[in-house]
Amino acid sequence: MSNSFNPGLIGPQIPPGRMDPMHNNAPLQFNTNKGKPPMALEGDPEQVSSTGGGDMMGQGFFNSGNAGGGGIMGNMMQGPMMGTDPSMMMMFNQYGSWGPMGPNNQDMLMQYMPKEIITLKTCVLYPPPPNAPPPTTRERPPGCRTAFVGGLPENVTEEIIGEAFANFGMIVSIRKGKKNFCHIRYEMEESVDRALFLSGYRMKIEDKDDKPNTGRLHVDYAQARDDQYEFECKQRMLAREMRHRQRVEEDRLRPPSPPPIVHYSDHEAYVLMEQLKSDDEFMKASQILMTWLERGDLTKRNVNNFYSMIQCTNSQVRRLLSEKQNQEEALEKMKENFRNIFEGILHQFDQIEKVFSSSHKQRNWDHFSKAQRKNLELWFKQAQEIKQNQLEEFLSSRTDDDMEMSDEEPSEPKKKKPDEPFNPQQLQEFLARGTMREENDSLKCQIEAYKNELEMVKAEKVHGVSEKESQLKILQQAMQGMQQQLIQAKMECKQLENELKVVKQTNIEEKKTEKSDEGAEEKSEEGTTENKQSPGKETSVSTTVSSTGLTLTEKETKLIGLVSCFLHVHPNGASVDYIWSYLSQLSVNTRTSELEELLLRLPMLFKLNMSGVGAGIEKKWQFVAYSNTSSLPFSLAL
Repeated sequence: MSNSFNPGLIGPQIPPGRMDPMHNNAPLQFNTNKGKPPMALEGDPEQVSSTGGGDMMGQGFFNSGNAGGGGIMGNMMQGPMMGTDPSMMMMFNQYGSWGPMGPNNQDMLMQYMPKEIITLKTCVLYPPPPNAPPPTTRERPPGCRTAFVGGLPENVTEEIIGEAFANFGMIVSIRKGKKNFCHIRYEMEESVDRALFLSGYRMKIEDKDDKPNTGRLHVDYAQARDDQYEFECKQRMLAREMRHRQRVEEDRLRPPSPPPIVHYSDHEAYVLMEQLKSDDEFMKASQILMTWLERGDLTKRNVNNFYSMIQCTNSQVRRLLSEKQNQEEALEKMKENFRNIFEGILHQFDQIEKVFSSSHKQRNWDHFSKAQRKNLELWFKQAQEIKQNQLEEFLSSRTDDDMEMSDEEPSEPKKKKPDEPFNPQQLQEFLARGTMREENDSLKCQIEAYKNELEMVKAEKVHGVSEKESQLKILQQAMQGMQQQLIQAKMECKQLENELKVVKQTNIEEKKTEKSDEGAEEKSEEGTTENKQSPGKETSVSTTVSSTGLTLTEKETKLIGLVSCFLHVHPNGASVDYIWSYLSQLSVNTRTSELEELLLRLPMLFKLNMSGVGAGIEKKWQFVAYSNTSSLPFSLAL
């Protein structure tokens, strides 16, 4: 097999002796020369092997037919539709292969390329009839690199097959069957897709029409075990790489292990002592000290250091007690503040009752109507019930709290000894204590009532805030959906504007050509007769005729673009007056009759929908160009 590298083959190629750095193909080596005679040197046609077909990878064999017309691709580029456009000729080089274009663009161009007669050295390929149905193909197997070619002539050889199919990619091997078919294995998977271009062509060896030298080709995907094995190997390699990347990502995201506890030393003991004095680092430092004690690092030599660290730990108790006292003082201040607020609420309740009682006086009550009196009585009863319920809840909760807070049972008063005389001062003190206790209980009940009121107010506020937040979220989602719709509408408007620009440019070019033709006609008419000058100047250059016979002015093309954008934003349709008002806002001078006449002329773009009965009939126009793209008459049908 020749090891020469052909730079003109389709797609990215790798020299045969070099490993592909993008894929690990080490276990996928195939000995294609096993059991074959020695390969012929390049340019020696007498030593070509007729069984293996491996010499088709050589440089010379890929260029078969290039001297006459550039091979298969060279003949295609000389068709009447391609012409000799320099920009299109850049796609092909002198070997009949693809230039700067990528494989995707190659497949697309080959799909829409006109099929013409292809003349090679040993055969001629005639295209199928224009009205023939497209050739059928089976479902592409995964990793397919082998093409099935059927319908070959009886006298065909591997050299002829290689000459016809070598320009689609680097051929690895050709296996010719006994019944006019063969299997061609390519180096790249994309080459099989390109080889389907010849399906339907009629091959004539040496341009002979007899049956042994003619046959209609049928190219299809072949299911080969080698292709399936290589595809499975690649999939396993990708799975291994994916698992490796997943393990690396898991190792990267795994939380780090806690730092180890430092070993004891005099320096570390001094640092730890300073950390024990800090509130922020006390927990970590105490854990280290406990670990040192459990390890048995305490000895007679360092007992003083450990005693100092334990002493620092004990000093934390005083700091905690002082912090607790500060928090209790703050709590008392909050209770006092709450008591004042609740007293203000009760005072407002009293004022409300006074207002209702004043309104019930006879001189004021007579002026109200029956409905107003009924509402006033209802409001007054509701206010009294709410106040009474709040006070009852406050008193009940206060008694429960007192029972929970009292850790010790009240000690029974000591029985008076019969020998002791009666002291009236002690009786007064006892009575004063009872009154103070009752006042204290009443104050506690009032505070609990105020507290309950505040909790209700807070709950109402929290409920209102949660409702507002849910409404805001709904509004945000709606705004996001509207933004996406606006962005999509803008993109579609830009696409329509670009299409209108193309139409306008073609119209201008056609105008220029018409002007030049009319000028030439006028000059010829002036040379023959002077009386025919005035009719020659009456030709109209303000219109443009497309390939289908539609006549559109510059104003009409502008109206078509604006109306298309407007109706695309209104998918349910719009009336002629509504469209006219939109155009008048854009300073476009037109009439409703002209606008309706233009819409009627273009049924492939605009559709009239009528709804209603009798005098209530409503006419609406809709934009239907995207649903009828196959029937558009001019270049808007992309």
